[in-house]
Amino acid sequence: MKYKLLVFFFCISYFMFSQKKTTYTYAIKGLDSLKLDVYTPRKIKKKERLPAILWMHAGSFSSGKRDSSDEVKLMKYVSRKGYIGISMSYRLLRKGTETGFGCDCPKADKLETFKQATIDYLDAAKFIFNHNHQLQIDLTKVIAGGSSAGAEGILNAVYLKPFFIDDLAKYTNIKFAGVLAFSGALVNAEYITKTNAIPTVLFHGSDDTAVPYGSAPHHYCSPESPGYLLLDGSHTISKKLDDLGVSYYFNKVLGGGHELHQIPFDQLDIILQFFEKTVFDSETIQTKRTIIKN
Repeated sequence: MKYKLLVFFFCISYFMFSQKKTTYTYAIKGLDSLKLDVYTPRKIKKKERLPAILWMHAGSFSSGKRDSSDEVKLMKYVSRKGYIGISMSYRLLRKGTETGFGCDCPKADKLETFKQATIDYLDAAKFIFNHNHQLQIDLTKVIAGGSSAGAEGILNAVYLKPFFIDDLAKYTNIKFAGVLAFSGALVNAEYITKTNAIPTVLFHGSDDTAVPYGSAPHHYCSPESPGYLLLDGSHTISKKLDDLGVSYYFNKVLGGGHELHQIPFDQLDIILQFFEKTVFDSETIQTKRTIIKN
């Protein structure tokens, strides 16, 4: 009898808290077959529509995988919380290059990398928007999420489409409801306006030497170096959102470095609560959380 009860509760827990993963190809570009993994809660009802997080992984545009351990852990976590988690691959254009993505990488190459990452992200978004009925996604509640290079990709995709995209008509139906960026930056925060600003979560360390915390050169390259490119980081973005009266949650660590790009699993409940209040319930919340690194 005790054994049967254990099996029963295991089965209930399995269907309540487990996920179904399905992999799709969203684009083929040259030799790259770009895929995304969709994690759907098993308890979803037939005609139910759920919010979604479309996630872009880290890796300096040269490494990282959509199904690395942290990405899988994040996707499983959000699907247990009633979201559809989507982790995507994208073209790693700096992989195997002599100049990498630091100060030896020419500014033009950096901008082209950002542009193509923006396009890949929007193409993945277009796929899920076009297949929303099959995927059971609520298109009014799609969160753009990413870490480090992925955070740069999603911030540019959300806020700098006019800067990077030649044919905006291809993506007119793509509208994100929120942004989740760990150690990210964009090319120009002036592109954030009252019209396109949406609830945004930002995590960043003030001493990040790779992705600037405020407005500074990428990798803090000298003006004489090929890779000198000014970027606007989380501090600048939060100030812009603050001025516009748009919701944001900024978790800043004074003395923190680029390690803030790591997914803060102990903070995910707070992050999802922020989106529930600002995206689902249309509240306006502006929060700065300051931590001093020991």
